Amino acid sequence: MSIIRDAPLGQICRLILGPESFPYPDEKEGFQLKLPEVKSEPVAEQTTEAQENGSVEKNEGTDEAESSNADVEKGPGPGPSPNDGYQTVGWYDDKDPENPLNWSTGKKTFTYFQICLLTFSVYSGSAIITPAEPVFIEIFGVSAEVSSLVLSMYVLGYGVGPLFFSPLSEMPRMGRSIPYFASLTLFIIITAVTSRVSNFPGLVVLRFIQGVLGGPVLATGGASAGDILSFPKIPYGLAFWGVAALAGPALGPLLSGFSVPLSSWRWSMYELLIMCGFCWLLLFCFLPETNADTILLKRAKRLRKSTGNENIRSDSEIKQGNLHFLKLLGTYLTTPFLVTIQDPSIAFINVYTGLIYGIFYSFFESFPLVYRGIYGYSIGIMGVVFLCIIVACFFGVTTYLATIYFHYEPYTMKSLMAGGIGSVEHRLLPGVIAAFIAPGGIFIFAWCARADITWVAPTIGIVLYMACVFNITMAVFIYLPMSYPRYAASLFAANSFLRSAVACGSIHFAQPLFGNLGIGKGCSLLGGLMFACFFGIFTLWKYGEQLRARSKFAQVY
Repeated sequence: MSIIRDAPLGQICRLILGPESFPYPDEKEGFQLKLPEVKSEPVAEQTTEAQENGSVEKNEGTDEAESSNADVEKGPGPGPSPNDGYQTVGWYDDKDPENPLNWSTGKKTFTYFQICLLTFSVYSGSAIITPAEPVFIEIFGVSAEVSSLVLSMYVLGYGVGPLFFSPLSEMPRMGRSIPYFASLTLFIIITAVTSRVSNFPGLVVLRFIQGVLGGPVLATGGASAGDILSFPKIPYGLAFWGVAALAGPALGPLLSGFSVPLSSWRWSMYELLIMCGFCWLLLFCFLPETNADTILLKRAKRLRKSTGNENIRSDSEIKQGNLHFLKLLGTYLTTPFLVTIQDPSIAFINVYTGLIYGIFYSFFESFPLVYRGIYGYSIGIMGVVFLCIIVACFFGVTTYLATIYFHYEPYTMKSLMAGGIGSVEHRLLPGVIAAFIAPGGIFIFAWCARADITWVAPTIGIVLYMACVFNITMAVFIYLPMSYPRYAASLFAANSFLRSAVACGSIHFAQPLFGNLGIGKGCSLLGGLMFACFFGIFTLWKYGEQLRARSKFAQVY
């Protein structure tokens, strides 16, 4: 019942019916709180420089590798211990069931399934409206390029949204659940409004707002994996999250490809409402809080209330002290920008990912020209072709998980036993190999997309390309949180913004590209750019450690 207790439904029941409706272990009869034992070693204090910069978590004399490992391994800490006159509340023991790392496999799986399903639903909202673009040209009298604004503005929106919502999930006072649930609720409301709009400018504006409100899950989902999975197992969780992220845009046209031509473009929004409404119900009933700092903060509040001892504090409360909420808010909201500006390796990977996504969305714009223009498929059948991306995800995730299981997990365990986390750049190697192969998929598509060659040939090119993109994406998703585990959601937010902004622009310059050069030459240009990107990730793999050593962000935070 703990999964319901910690979900919004359980918290509302506790508020209305009282704590006894869904009690925590420390609220049950017979619970005894162990008083802290005095420890002889001094507790490290925050540096003046960290305090001036609003840092909430940095101890003097701790190097980056050690702090990264400590942040990733949010495992059971010691029991309550004194700190500046306070009694610090931690996990009660190594098997504390409230610690997300100690949850049962079933609870972890179901919790993360909800996040992946939500990720799929929000991402599918981008491409689910693309089958209606010809309809907009007809009923609103706009050009094809203007009609594509309904896609590009959504993509831009889900890059902007995480900049505001995702950093909030790192605040112990806020946690993960509130940003998830609040943004999804607002997303559903604005989607319902969008489904009834009757003019094109209003539709474009509402699509941007949709993206802004739906975007937080696209950056926070990776951070949630780090909350509930031990460090060696995080890549497995991110792999399934990545599948949901790639499958969403791929299956979006399939979901509405048959209903839109037969009825109305509004059905694309109705279908999105159905999917997200189901996700809302799941999250309301079953999504627990996963942020360990938030769980301990709530525990400290309960213990203060039950014991009357106002000196009981969680570690995050002690570290943040009496900092005003607005000052903390400003610190967290500026983190995505600060880390990108002050850390060369993060800036490099964000720019690189932006280029990859720009090529990705430009490549997608050629699909209608090939399958409808050359092969004469209907909108619905063309959507079925997108199922090949699911096949690509299968090959991609199989090769990636095999690499993790046979190489990276043993490597990580060996590094942890040696007191570190290993080389961060070493995790980029699958992306380096995939980046070298990926252009081949684009070239196959470019020169096999002809009426005298079966549709299977260019589709094989899509599968090869998408399987490689999956491995590149996974390498980036691992690299980012390993750089600064404490700020994983902010890192994903900054990365999401840059790649979404580039993808938004690529949607519009792709149409003139293929119109002027044709499919073969246009896709060959993209393939050449993709091969140039290989040298980018190769450079980061080779020299990323030197770039991270120059990080001003790491010196302050």
